[in-house]
Amino acid sequence: MHRDLLRLARAERSVRVHLACCLAAAVAAGLLVLVQAELLAGVLSGRFAAAVLLPLALVVACRGLLGWAQGVLAGRAATALKSALRRLLLGRVEGLGPAYRSGELVTLAGRGLDALDPYLTGYLPAVAVAGVVPLAVVVRLFVADLATAVIVVLTLPLIPIFGALVGWTTKTVTERQWRALARLGGHFLDVVRGLPTLRAFGRARYQASVIREVAEAHRAATMRTLRVAFLSSLVLELVASLSLALVAVPVGLRLLSGSLDLRTALLVLLLAPEAYLPLRAMGTRFHAAMEGVAAADEVFAVVNPQQETGPEIGQETGPAAARTGAGRAAPAGGPPEIRLEDVTVRYPGREETALHRVSLVIRPGERVAIVGPSGAGKSTLLHLLLGFVTPSEGRVLADGTDLAGLDLDEWRRRLAFVPQRPHLFATSVADNIALGSADGPLNTDAAVIRAAAEAAQVAEFAGALPQGYDTPLGERGANLSAGQRQRVALARAFCRPAAQVLLLDEPTARLDGRSEAAIVAATRRLAEGRTAIIVAHRPAMIDLADRVVRLDGGALVPQVPAQGGEAR
Repeated sequence: MHRDLLRLARAERSVRVHLACCLAAAVAAGLLVLVQAELLAGVLSGRFAAAVLLPLALVVACRGLLGWAQGVLAGRAATALKSALRRLLLGRVEGLGPAYRSGELVTLAGRGLDALDPYLTGYLPAVAVAGVVPLAVVVRLFVADLATAVIVVLTLPLIPIFGALVGWTTKTVTERQWRALARLGGHFLDVVRGLPTLRAFGRARYQASVIREVAEAHRAATMRTLRVAFLSSLVLELVASLSLALVAVPVGLRLLSGSLDLRTALLVLLLAPEAYLPLRAMGTRFHAAMEGVAAADEVFAVVNPQQETGPEIGQETGPAAARTGAGRAAPAGGPPEIRLEDVTVRYPGREETALHRVSLVIRPGERVAIVGPSGAGKSTLLHLLLGFVTPSEGRVLADGTDLAGLDLDEWRRRLAFVPQRPHLFATSVADNIALGSADGPLNTDAAVIRAAAEAAQVAEFAGALPQGYDTPLGERGANLSAGQRQRVALARAFCRPAAQVLLLDEPTARLDGRSEAAIVAATRRLAEGRTAIIVAHRPAMIDLADRVVRLDGGALVPQVPAQGGEAR
């Protein structure tokens, strides 16, 4: 069984119980084949009376009942295991940051984990049966007829050998198919979300052609997977058929010559196929289960990105533990000194660096503007401080403590972040503001929310809404303007009075002059007594800074003082 899935199944009681009962039912149904063959051979040969038909019918009924129970228990085990995996995945999503595409995560949590059903309901029971029933059949054949048992023992290993040879190829093509599906789902969702922007810039038709190319790649990968699966089934069936022929022909000849009695011949002919059948079933179901296994590998790669061996599910060590809050507590006190020492950031799958050997010291309470062209690495620097990305080289220090060793949950409680495109949820204005509070939307006092709204100038438009602060917003704040959405994001930051570091990512981008003035005034109040790092292009925001830092091509260029809102 898949190592990580096995650990998770052991940790989840409902999965453990249902899976154990499922495997026991599958093995019991397989072993009843021996009893069924004994009774049937005795009746057909005339050794047993017709009255034995009743026990035979009971054995058949028991096998049917056990098969039904196996299906029910396997379904419940699959449901419980998928629920546990989705809980792990969703619990991890909160700390992933912007590095992961939500479309790929949706595909993984939905279609990907649903593909585990064939693995849990088909492949695992087949493995349990294949580990017990062929051995029991071979033992019975040794007792009944030594010559036949020797033929079965010599030919039986051919099925797992050929199955393993084909299985290596199957695993490779299935993983390729899953990657193509994940890319298709992620890219399609991203394109749909950004369709208005694509239309505005005349790139919608181009992206439609890209989706066609991605869909074609997925189709080709799927057809390769099906081709391998069908060919492997042909190989396993051919090997099993030839092996049975090697058993049946000598038995028939010996029966005609009189050297073998009818009952033994019937018993051998009934039992020999049952030695090969579990291995054939295991090989066939292996291919159906591989997509789910590939999806499970991806889930555990997301949940435990640094895990190689050892830790239990949900536990992380080293850098992974630091990213999920398992490290040391963040240093407390006033605004911290932030120091970047030769920091290089390289995103997975990219050769170029987002940041290259950046060294920077931000003094406690200092307000620093980060300027530079698009793609210079400004947002990456903020994501570095948020813990969304980790340096490939170098380190980030807060009051002399490496960020990789901090409890990131505690560290983020000291931060207030205002992104360039704040996400507003389909709930009330008050709940969206209270999202920034350490107490959460349900426990934040209404007076605190209104005070934050006043400070961020949300009150200017909230009072005109149909239900005031209780007015539900559309998805992504669709019924607010860009400036109003930005003010709600600032109000979230005002809801965090304990925050000592303010991170702003171009909060006035794409705003009109009136909205920009309101945001600048609110930001000035918000930055008082805090360390502020402001990514900005507009002169009005740069004017708030004590110092201007320029990034270009991911590298730091000499710092100059801010003069008249311009960064030279």
